[in-house]
Amino acid sequence: MKYCGIDLHSNNSLVVITDEVDHVLYSKRLANDLSQILAALELHRAELSGVVVESTFNWYWLVDGLQEAGYRVHLANTTAIKHYDGLKHRGDESDARQLAHLLRLGLLPQGHIMPKAAQDLDPAIIRDPSSNAASLCSRQTTVPSTSARPTPP
Repeated sequence: MKYCGIDLHSNNSLVVITDEVDHVLYSKRLANDLSQILAALELHRAELSGVVVESTFNWYWLVDGLQEAGYRVHLANTTAIKHYDGLKHRGDESDARQLAHLLRLGLLPQGHIMPKAAQDLDPAIIRDPSSNAASLCSRQTTVPSTSARPTPP
């Protein structure tokens, strides 16, 4: 089995593929171009257990493209991943290797991949559904100020 971790940035991605003992088989920084990333993964497709994508602000295009190409995609919940304390040399390759490693161990904290159809919803709702719900709730429960005040004698 092989495992892939992708450290996603605004204009490039660091793609790492590892084996069942965490040896790096492939590591390359690629432009954020789906065809380039798919070409890099194609050589390992038959043995890839899954592809982990870092959940950044721009992950939808990559996750959608990988899923449409038939890959099993996992969205890493980066806020729940505790990196090893004491690492002196961290970087993009290290992050991508860590994602592949956590997938291999079955310890990857995952985020929810919203179905493509739901991605057309209002972006404000997708980014922060709690703020929208709170806003709606406060509007529904607001008591008009005139009815809450006692009338003067």
